[in-house]
Amino acid sequence: MTDNKEMGPIVNPLPEEDTGEVSVAQRQFDGLQSKMIYVVAIAMSLFHLWVNTIGVMPEIQRNAVHFAFVLFLGYLLFPIHPKLEKKTLPMDWFLALLSVAAGFYLVFFEDALHDRNEVPILMDMIAAGIAVVLMLEITRRTTGWLIPTLSLTFISYALFLGKLFGGVWNFPGVSIERFLYRMYFAPDGLFGTIATISSTFVFLFVLFGAFLIKSGAGDFIIKLAVSLLGHTTGGPAKMAVFASGLMGSISGSAVANTVGTGSITIPMMKRIGFKPAFAGGVEAAASTGGQLMTPIMGAGAFIMAQWTQIPYLTIIAVATIPAFMYFLSVAFFIHVRAKRHNIMPIPKDELPKFREVMKEGWNFFIPIAVLMGLLMKGFTPTYAASLGIISIVFASWVNKNTRMGFKDILDALALGGRNMVTTGVILLCSGIVVGVVLMVGMGIKFSMLISTLAGGSVLLTIILIALASLILGMGLPVTASYIVLAVLAAPSLVGLMMTDYLISNMGMTAEILSDPNILQNMIALVPSDVAQGGLLAAHLLIFWYSQDANVTPPVCLAAYSAAGIAGSKPLETGMESWKLAKGLYIIPIMFVLRPEILFQGELWMTVVSVCLVTLGLFVFAVFFEGWYIKNLSWPMRTLFACIAITMFWPNLYVGAAGFGLFVVMTVLLKIAKAKEPVLA
Repeated sequence: MTDNKEMGPIVNPLPEEDTGEVSVAQRQFDGLQSKMIYVVAIAMSLFHLWVNTIGVMPEIQRNAVHFAFVLFLGYLLFPIHPKLEKKTLPMDWFLALLSVAAGFYLVFFEDALHDRNEVPILMDMIAAGIAVVLMLEITRRTTGWLIPTLSLTFISYALFLGKLFGGVWNFPGVSIERFLYRMYFAPDGLFGTIATISSTFVFLFVLFGAFLIKSGAGDFIIKLAVSLLGHTTGGPAKMAVFASGLMGSISGSAVANTVGTGSITIPMMKRIGFKPAFAGGVEAAASTGGQLMTPIMGAGAFIMAQWTQIPYLTIIAVATIPAFMYFLSVAFFIHVRAKRHNIMPIPKDELPKFREVMKEGWNFFIPIAVLMGLLMKGFTPTYAASLGIISIVFASWVNKNTRMGFKDILDALALGGRNMVTTGVILLCSGIVVGVVLMVGMGIKFSMLISTLAGGSVLLTIILIALASLILGMGLPVTASYIVLAVLAAPSLVGLMMTDYLISNMGMTAEILSDPNILQNMIALVPSDVAQGGLLAAHLLIFWYSQDANVTPPVCLAAYSAAGIAGSKPLETGMESWKLAKGLYIIPIMFVLRPEILFQGELWMTVVSVCLVTLGLFVFAVFFEGWYIKNLSWPMRTLFACIAITMFWPNLYVGAAGFGLFVVMTVLLKIAKAKEPVLA
């Protein structure tokens, strides 16, 4: 079987290893050492398939074995410096074996620690220290200095820097022994929640992508996407947005969706001319939006329904239009970026014919259908991905031109193992940051500041909630982040919204309502539909903001995972995803300032507000990209930013004025463009 089918001049074959974290030179082995790397990568994939299906193993021990595999391959594949790869090979073999020892020490001696009533001994501390140091060094080799420096900063805060701060940010510090214990043995450290994400569905979705590539399905999907959307501006990237949104809605995880669909969509975007960091940012932003897409919005939506006593159907009904607005906002950035950099659509006569493409590879829909069907039926992503991998092999046999042989299966297993190295390194090292955030209570501290700092400002409260969600997102899963913020921040936000209503509609004054007892009594007079609308708006805002840690530096797991596939720098990809996901920050503000978006009020107001805000999102993309009809100067970009703000403003007349100004600017720019000389 051949992996990559000839696709003509439009689409090149998928590279077998296009999921490296950054463009860092890897060692090229031959002979016995090459075969050993190949065998270890296969063993890594087989272990993860076993442990996530029929195997039984304690979570922390599974993560430790995952750590051993990732670091063993990492130290052999990534030298300390490209120019020293041959001279330092013996040292790297030693570090690779030391990584295996550091991982398996926990597997063999965790029970002994429990027998000692969790009292560590010197060897425990040595193993923990070695694991942390090895983790920081391999992260530096594969991703550069940023993430290790960030980790060291958090570690320093926990050990001694926190003592230098005053007030709520003061932290007395922990001993080095306590720190190492929490990082190595506790469920919120190096082998904790983030390692679990890495060793379960992330690995299996990377492996799923590797099997798709080796079977030829990746090329088929690319040809199909190009045949449908290749003639549109930035079309393949736009397809990635909606495909990732659909998949993310079902998978329930932005990171899993990023690595699952990104192995196909990111190379496709790179081929049509988008830079790797932008391609990774598109995938991360779209995958994050998948958690907002109805009808499956993740566990947080069900918790929201239970806490607010608002029917789940009501929640998904009002959340649908904002979700589509978010995906449109990402598509706006793609369109403007493609126009700005003159990324040309593919001429229709050069595109693969849709009918021919379908005839050639219809069987590749089988594993996609299996994967999505199992996820929709409620099976876990790990189970769905495992069966999806098996279904790829069977589906390949439907067409004689795509049949996977035994060697192809082994190659796919090896490819999946190697492709996981850099992504695994990033996720594992992020576990250090996560552990410190939880250890020092930084997220809770930040949330407690909201009520004190915001005063009586709704907008300032929203901004502080956004900041708190970012800090919490570094250490908590999305659902947990939503729970904490909902408990700490939702009551104050709802109270401020009801205060504004009482002042605007019942003639109350801010001085009278500053008394908590009076405010509580007056809130009872607010109509039930208004009170329920405010409660829903506040919780939905917090639910949206609980997603932002996936795309906002410094710890943005979805963006970092996308960077691993795109071959781009993590921070650069994170910044691109942060910019592309602007709708994630703007639209929730509209829940509170323009509640008609959530169908609170008359239908015509909902339609007008949705149209104005959506157009405002486009104008905001124009401001960030600096292009609309022609390249824009900074004064012109600033004007477009002001136009966007008027469209977001909670006043119909201000929004109408902004719309009129946008029309005027469009006409003027078209005239100016027409007067520009045509270059020969």
